[in-house]
Amino acid sequence: MSFIRAPPEWGIEPVPEELRKLRHFDIAVLWSSLGVGLLVMQAGALLVQWLNLSVIEAIIISIVGSIIGSLILAVAGIIGGKYGVPTMVSLRPIMGLKGSYLLTFLNVIQLVGWTTFEFIVMGDAATAITGEFLGSYTKYFWITIVAIWCYLMATLGPLAVVREWLEKFAIWIVYLSSIWITLNITSVISFSPQQFSGSISALLLGLDLVVAMPISWMPLIADYNRFNRSSREGVIGTFIGYTIANTWFYSMGACLAYVYPGESIVYSIALIYLGVLAILGILVDETDNAFADIYSSAVSLQNIFQKTRQWKLALFVTVISLILAYTIPIAEYESFLLLIGASFIPIFGIMMGDALIIRKLNYDVTEFYGKAPSIKWSAVFSWIIGFTVYYLLSYVFVDLSIGASIPTLIISLLIYVLIEKARR
Repeated sequence: MSFIRAPPEWGIEPVPEELRKLRHFDIAVLWSSLGVGLLVMQAGALLVQWLNLSVIEAIIISIVGSIIGSLILAVAGIIGGKYGVPTMVSLRPIMGLKGSYLLTFLNVIQLVGWTTFEFIVMGDAATAITGEFLGSYTKYFWITIVAIWCYLMATLGPLAVVREWLEKFAIWIVYLSSIWITLNITSVISFSPQQFSGSISALLLGLDLVVAMPISWMPLIADYNRFNRSSREGVIGTFIGYTIANTWFYSMGACLAYVYPGESIVYSIALIYLGVLAILGILVDETDNAFADIYSSAVSLQNIFQKTRQWKLALFVTVISLILAYTIPIAEYESFLLLIGASFIPIFGIMMGDALIIRKLNYDVTEFYGKAPSIKWSAVFSWIIGFTVYYLLSYVFVDLSIGASIPTLIISLLIYVLIEKARR
């Protein structure tokens, strides 16, 4: 990586015009890359394994859910893309300064957790490729190598990672690997429409499962789209890139679960001819997910610790995640991470209501800094209601089987807009 010259480290202040260089294509490559991965395919497998959808139903749900979720994700980055500020700072006029600090805390917890999860998944995949040449320590060796690489990427920043790593190398490797997997599984699978589940509840839950993946990236969106040339280019690039990737990988996961029932995604791919090479190709690109988690953790922490250098915060996050990857069975922690992630769904419903309906994208830059309110109680109340709705739909009234993400987003948005209009 010595041939790559890192761009200036940019904290929470607005990105100047000369650094806002990412075009439609750059943003599409970035979010397409972040939309692919072994974890996405594993989620796609659940459409068949858990919900018992047919392959055709799973593919249709993957397309529809990806379009909805990617559109929400793209819109969530509008404020940051227009004003050149990261996500946590873009929430200051809406949630208040102290409110953004609380969200920063929650975001860093979930990002450390997902970084840990990515380290473990990539360590397992690398071990499956190389074999246990160091015995039981092989996995830990690869986890360490992966962590070092992802930290170096985080110190380079989005501009270098997109233009020097993804566009020149990683994204094409993962596309070739994905094409190979797709050709192999479609050659042995039947797409005749004979086995429809006929379950509306299963289809709705599947839709929620697909939508949840792009929505999970909302707390990170503006950390990268603030480097776009215009918010319009950011929205279009994000929507196209993530829709394609999410649809493709959810569909592949569903097909692999159908062809190789009962097997993990990594092992299913390994059963394909030259499947180990395909795993390696996906693994090359998987590192960008951990890079994004580490980089955004550092940027989020700068929302509170503004004078601390980004590389130091990124190193702190990497070391903590590495220690957790060595010691904690992260699978038992996954439901907690998902619940924290869900806390951001009502936040971005509120953000969309404020940005698109109440303020109509008319903010003063000082509102992101010195003139930001201490705390905005209308937003806090709407958030509490939204999170309660999500919890009830996910854990209490599960028999309703309508999903939780979209209803929560809509209810939070409506409550906030109604309160703000009543106040005015």
